[in-house]
Amino acid sequence: MTVQQPLSGRAAVRNPAYRGAASAMTTGTPVGVQSRGVSTATDTVAPPAVATAVSTQGLTKRYGEHVAVDAVSLTVRRGEVYGFLGPNGAGKTTTMRMLLGLVRPTSGTATVLGRRSGDPAANSRTGALVEGPGFYPYLSGRDNLRVLARCRRLGDGEVERVLGRVDLASRGRDRFRSYSLGMKQRLGVAAALLGEPELLILDEPTNGLDPAGVSDMRRLVADLAAAGHTVLLSSHQLSEVQEVCDRVGVISRGRLVIEAAVSELRGGGHLLVRADPVDLAVAVGRRLGGADAVSFVDHTVQLRFDPGRAAEVTRALVDAGADVHEIRPFERSLEEVFLEMTAPEEARR
Repeated sequence: MTVQQPLSGRAAVRNPAYRGAASAMTTGTPVGVQSRGVSTATDTVAPPAVATAVSTQGLTKRYGEHVAVDAVSLTVRRGEVYGFLGPNGAGKTTTMRMLLGLVRPTSGTATVLGRRSGDPAANSRTGALVEGPGFYPYLSGRDNLRVLARCRRLGDGEVERVLGRVDLASRGRDRFRSYSLGMKQRLGVAAALLGEPELLILDEPTNGLDPAGVSDMRRLVADLAAAGHTVLLSSHQLSEVQEVCDRVGVISRGRLVIEAAVSELRGGGHLLVRADPVDLAVAVGRRLGGADAVSFVDHTVQLRFDPGRAAEVTRALVDAGADVHEIRPFERSLEEVFLEMTAPEEARR
């Protein structure tokens, strides 16, 4: 596993204690976090269902009086892309750190690839990019990856493979300090891909990427899932999450608000109708589906009907004397759902 932590300048890179911790963590033995009391015992837990890659039960982290993560119970299935969404400070990164054994939970449990979170046997099969990539600034991108690869007994061919996966092969000779924010982020993802990990935990992988880079990252994540990898990612690019994720979990103020398939979260299919007179269209909708199935938003009638009923609705509107200008399937965007779920309670009243 490669857990990339941000460096605080050249002094941190030259610190022998930092170098030793980084090397140990790269090989999947998180010696660098033992001083914080995180157990690295290799105890196994009861084998999970074959379909489960990550599972938490009541996972909680407190810092004094502040509850950063509050009884989070989530499940990431093998082979899926799971989007972990929430506002800044909601607890996403803290949860990811607990899954990697970098932060000790106050209470609750977490299982990763059939092992306790932080277990070296699980970490060695996990690639991670948490918060931001941290590399030696005076080394090239390629040499930084070679350092990590050699700690894991991987050859230079693996370095070239991952550089190609993130489209950095042509810039591999350049020093890390000369990279743009987006290039640094791509190199962090490349480090996480070393060794073909079963599970990838990516914290804001599209941070700093231009639109083309975001599109490339989306294709990369989709390709990884198609190849059998499991991907847990957090992101603020909700349109991209909507396209690439199978299921999402939404966390707000430390609590998991909902966990569901993207299509389920968006409410499934609805019908959007533009017709005159509007009052008549609303009346027809209520007659066909009941008052609760009809809403009037932005000069359109929204019907919580199966889109397959479009022809039936059209006939009913025309028979009632309405002029139908448009009728089409409609789904709320993931962004609309996210904003609704994470808005302060008083704002929803």
